[in-house]
Amino acid sequence: MQQGIMELMWRSSHVSGGNVHYVEALYEQYLDDPDSVSDEWRRYFDELPRSDGSASQDVPLSPVRDQFYQLGRESRPGQVTAAPDSGENKKQVKVLQLINAYRFRGHQKADIDPLGLRNPTPVPDLDLSFHQLSKADLDTEFQTGSFFLGIDKAPLHDIVDALEQTYCRSIGCEIMHIVDTEEKRWLQRRFESVRSAPKFSDDVRKHVLERLTAAEGLENYLASKYPGTKRFGLEGGESFVPMMDELIQRAGGYGTKEVVIGMAHRGRLNLLVNILGKNPAELIDEFDGKKVIERGSGDVKYHQGFSSNVMSPGGEVHLAMSFNPSHLEIVAPVVEGSVRARQDRRQDVDGSKVLPINVHGDAAFAGQGVVMETFQMSQTRAYKTGGTVHIVINNQVGFTTSNPLDARSTEYCTDIAKMVQAPIFHVNGDDPDAVIHATQVALDYRQQFKKDVVIDLVCYRRRGHNEADEPSGTQPLMYAKIKDHASSRTVYAKRLVEQGVLSE
Repeated sequence: MQQGIMELMWRSSHVSGGNVHYVEALYEQYLDDPDSVSDEWRRYFDELPRSDGSASQDVPLSPVRDQFYQLGRESRPGQVTAAPDSGENKKQVKVLQLINAYRFRGHQKADIDPLGLRNPTPVPDLDLSFHQLSKADLDTEFQTGSFFLGIDKAPLHDIVDALEQTYCRSIGCEIMHIVDTEEKRWLQRRFESVRSAPKFSDDVRKHVLERLTAAEGLENYLASKYPGTKRFGLEGGESFVPMMDELIQRAGGYGTKEVVIGMAHRGRLNLLVNILGKNPAELIDEFDGKKVIERGSGDVKYHQGFSSNVMSPGGEVHLAMSFNPSHLEIVAPVVEGSVRARQDRRQDVDGSKVLPINVHGDAAFAGQGVVMETFQMSQTRAYKTGGTVHIVINNQVGFTTSNPLDARSTEYCTDIAKMVQAPIFHVNGDDPDAVIHATQVALDYRQQFKKDVVIDLVCYRRRGHNEADEPSGTQPLMYAKIKDHASSRTVYAKRLVEQGVLSE
């Protein structure tokens, strides 16, 4: 018994009452920077019991004490108040660091997964306490620095609300890996000025719903008439259709004359009918096996190319869909070559008249080396095309593999694009308004800076790898969620009714 008491005293003597000021100062230091204290103390503080298992909830007391001290100095009657001490300046610096943290890491907290399967890692950088700020500071006004709030100074709670809305809603922006300050500022302004959610007119939103309805309607018809027939349907990623519609129409408004599209199977038939204007009767004949092959390869329908002309605000635009074999990403450099040839023929030096759009799958984008090779050539003199818009239809599953720990060694499937400092916008496919905003910013960036840009459309695959596949055998948890999940069109229509844009 005596031995046990002695052991307890030995283990705890360093935190006895006589050492309280020393230990408290060390703990404050640890909260600011865990690496600034010795290994023994860091281990001790790491092992302290906490409600949620992390240090992020602990608030340093020194800022609170300083604030009360400042209040005490200001409230003494008849006393001349001295100039604010460096404590306020320190906090101002911390607020600017907090703003920067949201720009760097807000995407990790963003709500980009319609199924809610993504397990976001906790981001301590986004906590007030990480920056030695506390709830006591929320009503204090601070300078906003380069953050586009519309005013130079605002209470901290307004700044935090604006940061949350801009960087942690339906769009996750990865832009801080870009070295060029002008590009970075341009992108920050585009998202921060509207909190990543511009107010679209009712007509625009009704048109988006109409495109979603067209996308869903075609898939439903084919699913009911040809059940089990391979078509690599777009169900779960229907927002891709209004996205492509916006890209092409907006590009036409810029004076683009040709758009060349490369993509693999998923959603291809939907794009052919609903964007390129292929006659649905032709597609039905292909399904029925009635189509006579006059010329061409006689390849399966989801490998076929197509071309057509559509009208845009800037006049007629020629659309060309490249033929694509089963080697998913090999079409990407083919598209770039076709675009460069068309630009040379038109003497289009800066790439403003011909636009390449490459559509990828998430697993193929991360897994196939030709993606990196194509990026690598994107700014070379002989092969550049004035920037490509890359769209990833991110089903969050590649064939039968969905756990990122098994699929790749990076956080996102799009991380390869950082090698050329391309901005990356991760967007929730169930929020078509956010999809349209990300699309507009992506195209405007391409037109402004003539560089590649990536939109990661995070969605899901309602059916299996193809329609002959039963996916719940390999993905039981994901498909249990999908079974109960309303379609993007249903979610959006309900939102428009709630907001009074449409009646039921």
